[in-house]
Amino acid sequence: MYKKPLNCSRGTEDISIISIFTPHTTVLIVATAIYIPNMIRVKLLLSAFVLIVASTDLFAQRRAKVEENEDTYKTFTSAGLTTNTNSGILGGVVFRQSSAISSKLWGKNQYRYLAVELVNVKHPKELAEQNFNTGSRFVYGKRNYLFSLRPEYGRELALFNRHEDEGISISAIVAAGPTIGLEKPYMVQFRNSDGRTENRALDATMSNPYQDAIGGGSFFQGFGKTKIVPGVHIKTALTFELSAFRESVTGVEIGFLAEAFTRKTNIMLFAENRSFFTSGYLTLYFGSKKR
Repeated sequence: MYKKPLNCSRGTEDISIISIFTPHTTVLIVATAIYIPNMIRVKLLLSAFVLIVASTDLFAQRRAKVEENEDTYKTFTSAGLTTNTNSGILGGVVFRQSSAISSKLWGKNQYRYLAVELVNVKHPKELAEQNFNTGSRFVYGKRNYLFSLRPEYGRELALFNRHEDEGISISAIVAAGPTIGLEKPYMVQFRNSDGRTENRALDATMSNPYQDAIGGGSFFQGFGKTKIVPGVHIKTALTFELSAFRESVTGVEIGFLAEAFTRKTNIMLFAENRSFFTSGYLTLYFGSKKR
């Protein structure tokens, strides 16, 4: 901003002409005063006006710069590992994609959210035990694994965007979809009367299903006897993008999920099974953005 004063006299009157130059506007102010005290007052008011104009102009430039550097994108594709309160340390895998849509909600950018999850769901009564004769570990009473395959559709709302490759972006997610429950038999290793070992599922009709059991069987056996249990689920979450690079993103998703199946799942043999599950979860994901 540049200010150029020009003073001149006409009789008993003093005339001050002040030109104010800003990057966007030029303001020409002419002030006339008959008495010197009034002239000083006018100059003070003009100085205050100049400060207001300068502050407004600086704010407009700063806002334009922030909007220009705001981290926006058309699509975001990522994959990650997840854990939840119904699983072990490694609960499953997630693939997700967010695509920008034209409409906004409460002035915030919206994205169409698509995801697919494959997660292991455990029963609260599961407890691994060890056979001291063979050293093999197995879960006593476990009848089936339960895997949940969850296609999801929803909305992602950008709450806070980072600027100039700095800071953390925070988004809110609401998504729902069908659940395909997969009950895979839990294999146990038994020793037959002839001394040979065999992997097979528990026989719930036997009075002692663990007779001649020596440990856990192979996980890769029994897929041919998998049963499907349909269901639905819904989740809400917050995502925190921690990466300092615009195109490559590392983030964390923290949320809550509720899931219901059409029947009780057969996970445990000697415990009450459920058809409705709730869980908190945490997902660490890695991906890239396209603008």
